[in-house]
Amino acid sequence: MVHDFNTRPELTNSQMNELYFESPHKQIVEDFTATVEKVHDGDTITLRTDFRDFDFPLRFLETNAPELNERGGEESKEWLKKLIEGEEIQIIMNADQRVGKYGRLLGRPFYRGLDIGQQSINTGHSTTFENRNEGKIPNITKEFNIRQWLT
Repeated sequence: MVHDFNTRPELTNSQMNELYFESPHKQIVEDFTATVEKVHDGDTITLRTDFRDFDFPLRFLETNAPELNERGGEESKEWLKKLIEGEEIQIIMNADQRVGKYGRLLGRPFYRGLDIGQQSINTGHSTTFENRNEGKIPNITKEFNIRQWLT
């Protein structure tokens, strides 16, 4: 299977054994420092480092902000943007949770010694990842697809 390193530069832990030496990019497995180039929403930012020749996204580990089209989404983004856009931050990596399901790097961003994800939770701009669906009405058709029982 051919891996597209342009659209998915990060390798998952399971891909590391097979594709690590083929990767044209340094695979990030340790903590690092970066500059925040852009804030996408309340839990995803674009970073620039000196060890890569391209900017790349980072999704906050164990933090879940509302989507931009949801209540509080724009406020969460603006809060984060005012706090860290253009700033140098530290990213703390978790070796067991390096890459998310959409191929984005996962990490804990710290600014001036404070965990930005935890600050976002404390100020009400996001929630923990485990509580992301708390208070939401479940999508019944997604949760229980009756068609599977009729065919």
